[in-house]
Amino acid sequence: MVHLGLGAFARAHTAVFTENAMLATGSQDWGIVGVTQRSDTVARQLAPQDGLFTVTERGSGAAPLRVVSSVVEAISGRDHPETVVNRIAAATTHVVTLTVTEKGYRIDPHTGSLNIGDPQVQADLAGHPPQTAIGQITRGIQQRARTGAGPLTVVSCDNLPGNGELTETLVRAFATALPSAEARPLLAWLDANVTFPSTMVDRMVPATTDGDLAVVEHELGLRDDAAVVAEPFMQWVIEDNFAADRPAWEEAGALFSTDVAAWEAAKLRLLNASHSMLAYLGLATGKETISDAVGEDAFRTACSLMLAHDALPTISLPGGLDGASYCAQIMERFANPALGHTTAKVGSDGSQKVGLRLLTTIRANLDAGREPKRAALAVAAWMHHVATTPAARLNDPLAAELQSALPAERTAATVVPAMLGVRSIFDAGLAANTTFAGLLVHWYRIIDTDGLDGLRKEITHG
Repeated sequence: MVHLGLGAFARAHTAVFTENAMLATGSQDWGIVGVTQRSDTVARQLAPQDGLFTVTERGSGAAPLRVVSSVVEAISGRDHPETVVNRIAAATTHVVTLTVTEKGYRIDPHTGSLNIGDPQVQADLAGHPPQTAIGQITRGIQQRARTGAGPLTVVSCDNLPGNGELTETLVRAFATALPSAEARPLLAWLDANVTFPSTMVDRMVPATTDGDLAVVEHELGLRDDAAVVAEPFMQWVIEDNFAADRPAWEEAGALFSTDVAAWEAAKLRLLNASHSMLAYLGLATGKETISDAVGEDAFRTACSLMLAHDALPTISLPGGLDGASYCAQIMERFANPALGHTTAKVGSDGSQKVGLRLLTTIRANLDAGREPKRAALAVAAWMHHVATTPAARLNDPLAAELQSALPAERTAATVVPAMLGVRSIFDAGLAANTTFAGLLVHWYRIIDTDGLDGLRKEITHG
């Protein structure tokens, strides 16, 4: 199998699940060709180690340090894109998985399909060695079609609703944009030979620090620059829609389900929404880590109220998932101080996240005639983060667009309407909703003028 986006999460999640599946079944038939995307760092770290790396768990129930061996090759996709295409096209490859983050899909926010106007997408379409994940996948499939390499399953593992359907839409959009002589046979082969199951993944994997590396070196007796740290908890829900063979991930604890969408919605609008809320509240009040933020009683209360009153009433939970227990578990996982998950990291790329994690819940409440008071707090905190972060330090793919939309005088009364005018994030109907705008102004003013003390009072007594 080939995995695009060989970051810390993929190594602590997909690679571990795959190795555990092989251990459970005694099979040695699977190995991961890992591809880095924007940086070649992980490929350079793993190459001299024959793909081996360590996973250290932290928190209650943590397992001993382990060496993971399921990655058999690490490639820099930026430097060797043709090799990536060849690996995807190989007859020995049956599955392609990917964790390239929301922005790695090159989605046009206005259409929900592939951003054909993206310069790198255009270069990929023009026949240059593909640099984008969608370009690499599509060109690999195109080569499989020419060589008769057999069917393929493409498995997105990113936090996107309907990630399988979305990935298929983007691949088909890329194929359709090719010259018709290429597009027609490619699309026909896609119809007959490629599937795109949806998934839901969950494991908290913070960035590895120098201190983490030192601890691993002390325990292992060897230096591992590719070491990753993770919480003990991990989860994978997968739609059983495979075109070819696959690892026996169910033997490693993965759940194959016909209702992945319900699991996705629960994670996005409960866990991920809370993660974002804590990140932006923490950034506004000087909290460096998520555990610091959830340790603030008012912020934990705000999250709990958002989950109970804004989010849970608007989603249908999958069978077997108890909403109250799941929400309580979320708070306990966030409180794990050993992870050191920073608010800055969790708060990055906010323009790609607030819509999926928060605005869907907000719309559902407004449509039902309810005030999404705490979900609006999270959005207001994000707006405050954007407005108060220097342009050069704002880690967001839409940083330039957001900064250009902001007024010179940055107060609640000016920033909120300016941000609501960014159509790539807020649709016209939501932007015109006076209840929503009023809540945003209310919360933004408290954050901006009263700070932590004001938030404590309003969350607790407001």
